[in-house]
Amino acid sequence: MDLSNILSQLGFGGSSDIVYLSVTPNVGLELIQLDIQSRTVKNYAYRPLEYNESLRQIADIEAFKNAVTELFSELKLNIKSNIVLNLPMVFFGSKELPLLLADDAVTEALTSEVEQSYIFKRYEPIISWSDSATQQSGDLRKLFYSAIQKNVVDDLKNALTELGACLVGVEISLTSILKSLAFTGLAEDQMKDNVSWNLMLINQNGYAICSLIGKNIVDYYEEPLAIKSFEGDEIYNAINASAQITLMSYPATHLYIVSTTDMVSAELLAKRIHFDGIVNYYDNNDFKRDNPIPVSLEVLEDSARKISLEAIGVASGNTAALPVKFNFLSGSSEGAYDNPDEPIHVELGSKEFDISPNAARNISFVVSVLLVLPVLAIFLVVPMIAKQKQTVLDEVNSKLENTNAEIKRLQEEQNKLNNFDANAEIKKVLGYNRSKLLAYTALGDSVPRNLWITYFVAQDDGKFDIKGDSENVEDVYAFYRNMKDSLINTKLKLHKLELKTNSVDEAVTINPEQPSDYQFEITNMSDADVNKIAEDIANKAKSAVDNAKNAKKKK
Repeated sequence: MDLSNILSQLGFGGSSDIVYLSVTPNVGLELIQLDIQSRTVKNYAYRPLEYNESLRQIADIEAFKNAVTELFSELKLNIKSNIVLNLPMVFFGSKELPLLLADDAVTEALTSEVEQSYIFKRYEPIISWSDSATQQSGDLRKLFYSAIQKNVVDDLKNALTELGACLVGVEISLTSILKSLAFTGLAEDQMKDNVSWNLMLINQNGYAICSLIGKNIVDYYEEPLAIKSFEGDEIYNAINASAQITLMSYPATHLYIVSTTDMVSAELLAKRIHFDGIVNYYDNNDFKRDNPIPVSLEVLEDSARKISLEAIGVASGNTAALPVKFNFLSGSSEGAYDNPDEPIHVELGSKEFDISPNAARNISFVVSVLLVLPVLAIFLVVPMIAKQKQTVLDEVNSKLENTNAEIKRLQEEQNKLNNFDANAEIKKVLGYNRSKLLAYTALGDSVPRNLWITYFVAQDDGKFDIKGDSENVEDVYAFYRNMKDSLINTKLKLHKLELKTNSVDEAVTINPEQPSDYQFEITNMSDADVNKIAEDIANKAKSAVDNAKNAKKKK
């Protein structure tokens, strides 16, 4: 490394200004700068920007360029700056891989996982991954990884380059929100060591549960939910019914709800959700009451109400010290950018103090000059030593290549033997049990007083068939509506509703003062499936009668 590169890394020889942008679906495009030491917003503005939720990308790249130009102009900033950009999360997951795998093999394995997603069947992904901070087991290490479409990053990078800016970092909304909760102190109690808690993120496509211990991510789960299809309080009932089962799989002492959609109030959901622990919330939408951190007088009041957690998080840099970091311009977390405004903490003996970045750069420059002379002397000796060691290095590299090739061969053989995917089977069984448990819970909560269930079937594929009797039609319809509201997206229908009579005369001579018996059937099966089940039951009954007769004859 030459002297110019050393000085460049110390902050000399070029611009080190970083401007932070966030693509936030319910806001648009945000430009933000923070005062890290005072933890305040010193510069902020936003512009509406359409985001395509189905394709998970900005709808119009030209509109993005216009918004960037307007924001820099409004805040009187030099557009020839370094840009760190936050984007909505497209894909997030975790996987355990052998410790012996090299980084390129890890990326290859994770890419094959990501390509199973419908988005990346059409577009090439960029993978970024990070080692889990939790304790590793045996010869495996747990990784968290995320992916963004390569064409999206390329288009944004080219658009900023055309404007004179340079894209130096790309982050995702999940880590930005976590960093914001840490930086603002909103989740100070939850992010303490050894505290188990769940972050529940609500968006217009459903909700996600991020399970954490302190600042360490333990697991992540997404539940798609057509929130736009509900009206009024139906949204909260649907989320509560679904999350009640999901949260049972992630035991914790705290739940923190963040809503990023204007259709759901985190405050109202926090009051209704069933959770045995402490529930906190923050409305990252139009329901917001106030900003999580102070803003300077330079920020307009109307604009300040739009400041999102994502924008604060991406602008806070590495001050939150989250173990899991992503940067899609470098791949792994090792290439994550540093915030040039972040104070540097220095310890000298028993004294501790913070020093500003400018002062630190000046001190570093003086120290580097003092080190130049001995470094130059070393550079004269290094070529001589390097020539002697080159042969040894070549031999080591050759052995390393052979070892990597052998590891790859063994891994391929192991993959061929392990065709059984235990994780997939476990998720499949849990899905079946969860569907049945929802059905039993809904059935217990929905039966009116004058209605009796005589027959109930819940199949593994989510098919249900319910038969029963009732004294009146009103109770039948009330029961049907309750079941349909509880079992969302099951397409239940009232298959049959008729009087329960033994003869035509009895049906004609019904006493209006006596309660009538009605038979009903509620199902989401086809007629063929219903008839097949009835036929199977009839065959089993006939078989039981025949067996009884044969046993009687033998006696």
